[in-house]
Amino acid sequence: MLFHEAVQFPCSPVHHTMLTESEIEDLFSLINKSRDPASLLSGSQGSNRTVYSSEEKKVRRMQSNRESARRSRYKKKKHLENLTSQMNRLRIQNRFLKNRVASTMHQHLLLSLHNDHLKSEAISLMATLSDLCGLLF
Repeated sequence: MLFHEAVQFPCSPVHHTMLTESEIEDLFSLINKSRDPASLLSGSQGSNRTVYSSEEKKVRRMQSNRESARRSRYKKKKHLENLTSQMNRLRIQNRFLKNRVASTMHQHLLLSLHNDHLKSEAISLMATLSDLCGLLF
């Protein structure tokens, strides 16, 4: 059954679509051809596909490989740039942390010296207090 035979229009389709009857017939024939299994095998769909010779396939494959290699080199370059950037950030952070550790160690040394001085002063004051208590009692 052809497509246009099954469609019944209540009035002339020319008035609704602004197409002539011959244009409508052409459209129906194109639609019916695309639905016909024989036309699918005859090459109406296959005409969109190009058949390449082995030399053309080789050239296309080489071009594809070149493009793939170019993309791979680009990704590798970007990855290397990202790693270099990360390395520089980490070096700066490492330098900052080393400086903080050195500063903290210096403060620790100063506080230890001050603590030792206060301990010896506390011992000296305890001895003086002990001597005063001995004189009073």
